[in-house]
Amino acid sequence: MTAIRLLLVDDDPLVRAGLSFMMGGADDIEIVGEAADGAEVEALVDRTRPDVVLMDIRMPTVDGLTATERLRAREDAPQVVVLTTFHADEQVLRALRVGAAGFVLKDTPPTEIIAAVRRVAAGDPVLSPAVTRQLMRHAVGTDSDPRRTRARERVAVLNDREREVAVAVGRGLANAEIATGLFMSVATVKTHVSRILAKLDLNNRVQIALLAYDAGLLEEEREEH
Repeated sequence: MTAIRLLLVDDDPLVRAGLSFMMGGADDIEIVGEAADGAEVEALVDRTRPDVVLMDIRMPTVDGLTATERLRAREDAPQVVVLTTFHADEQVLRALRVGAAGFVLKDTPPTEIIAAVRRVAAGDPVLSPAVTRQLMRHAVGTDSDPRRTRARERVAVLNDREREVAVAVGRGLANAEIATGLFMSVATVKTHVSRILAKLDLNNRVQIALLAYDAGLLEEEREEH
C-alpha cells in the first residue's frame, strides 16, 4: 500500500511537533516535510510532492488562505485541509471557497485528524452534514447580495438533474445517500458531481455546497416542499 504523503504547515513549532508525532504513528501516512509559513509552501510542494497539506490559517508572512489559493490554482494540486480554532469562522469559509477540501479543529482528537487526512486523500471532503449546515448558515446571503447574483448566474448552466445533485451535496449528503434520494446509482451520482465540477470550474464538493447555498438553491428546495 502506498503511503499518503503529508506536508505539515504551522507557524507554531510545538503544534508541528505534536502533529508530526501524532501522524508518525499511522502506518499509511508519511510526513514528507514541514513549513512554518505559507511563503515556504509552494517550494516545499515542488520538492516533496505531497498528496495532502495540513495547513494552519493564521501565519505571519503568508497566511494559510493565500497559500491554499496558490496551491489549488496549480495543476496536480495537493488536497488541503485547514487547521483552525473555530467551527464557523469567516476565514474557514474563505479557505473552503478557494479550494480547501475541509477543515479540522486544532483540538480534534488525533484519531480524527488522521481519519480526516485519509478521507481527503481518498477524494472525500472533511465536513460532516452538521458542520456543513453550520458553515452554510454563515455563508447564506440575500437576494440583493452580489455574491448571490453571481452564484445564480453560474448555476444557470446546470441542467435540472445536476441542480438536484448540487442541492443534495449542499445538504451534506454522501454519494450513497444522494443515490437513494434521487433514485439513481452511486456511479451516476459520481458522474453528475464530476460534470458539475467541470461546468462550474470548481475543485471539490465543498465548493459545490457553498455555491448552492450562495445561489439560494437550498432555500428554493425548502419552499417547494
